[in-house]
Amino acid sequence: MQIDNRVISRIIYDSYIIDREALEPMNYYGSHRTPFLFVIDYLGKRPFICPIKDIPDSIFFAFGGYSNAPFTDIVPRTLHFEKYPVGFDEYLRAFNVVQHHLKEGNSYLVNLTFPTPIVTNYSLYEIFLHSNAPYKLLFNDEFVVFSPETFVTIEQGYIHTFPMKGTVDAHIPDAANVLLNDPKEFAEHITVVDLLRNDLAKVAYNIGVEKFRYCSTIKTHTKEIIQTSSTIKGKLFANYHEHLGDIFAALLPAGSVTGAPKKKTVEIIKEAENYTRGYYTGVFGYFDGEKLVSAVMIRFIENNTSFFYKSGGGITIYSNPIDEYNEMIEKVYVPIN
Repeated sequence: MQIDNRVISRIIYDSYIIDREALEPMNYYGSHRTPFLFVIDYLGKRPFICPIKDIPDSIFFAFGGYSNAPFTDIVPRTLHFEKYPVGFDEYLRAFNVVQHHLKEGNSYLVNLTFPTPIVTNYSLYEIFLHSNAPYKLLFNDEFVVFSPETFVTIEQGYIHTFPMKGTVDAHIPDAANVLLNDPKEFAEHITVVDLLRNDLAKVAYNIGVEKFRYCSTIKTHTKEIIQTSSTIKGKLFANYHEHLGDIFAALLPAGSVTGAPKKKTVEIIKEAENYTRGYYTGVFGYFDGEKLVSAVMIRFIENNTSFFYKSGGGITIYSNPIDEYNEMIEKVYVPIN
């Protein structure tokens, strides 16, 4: 099937939440098949897009088979980690704002997050070196990410996305089935899958869900959690390398960390959260000249005179505030064994 590129241009240039022009360097490097690293904050205010050969010494990454991280055979020292989450009353205030909008029909799913002050004996650099995660990034000692969630991959003319929604403590009896049979978690997951499928349709065609709601286990420094993901695939237009920035501008912010409908939900998030996400819940990735790999910036520690761990979860009309509050706290961890 051949798609008219003029039709594609009209689709991907329509209705952006973030600034498309800010991601223009991705189009340039993509069209020249120049390998580059990109780090895009939640609302695209401070994107970092840099050829691999020019990456500063203060930025380290390791994911998808690509890395500039130094080799180390140092055994990690004992991790000390304390967290001081926001009080339940403050969380409940934000939760009730979200519930009001859900009941009014302004959104079907809202990802609500909070910053949690933490104290640890590890530096961000040490966390980057020793954390176990498929996607890791240390950015100028501003923040460190150890994310389990792929955003999109692009290879041989196809784009895939892998929304991750739904969490349960792996140690409860029959944990995976409990998660898969939870109606709230199902509603949350299927909403994100539908949103991401529609997002891919902005930039691709022949969209399909290849694998729906499979489980994966993630180790924290204290226990294990199980999360559910799905795999969605689409076929890209012929000259997609020349439009990598446009593609990402059309897809961002990531649906799994916003909600649906996306534009209105982003407004609700701003009202409810009352803090700046910054790079948290943005995306980062690598283009090697042919293949692109990217991840959602969750599992995130920010250095702002002291350390803050940003975490959250999806809220639906079926959500219980105590359960959601505890899930937000449970996601404050470092995957160091």
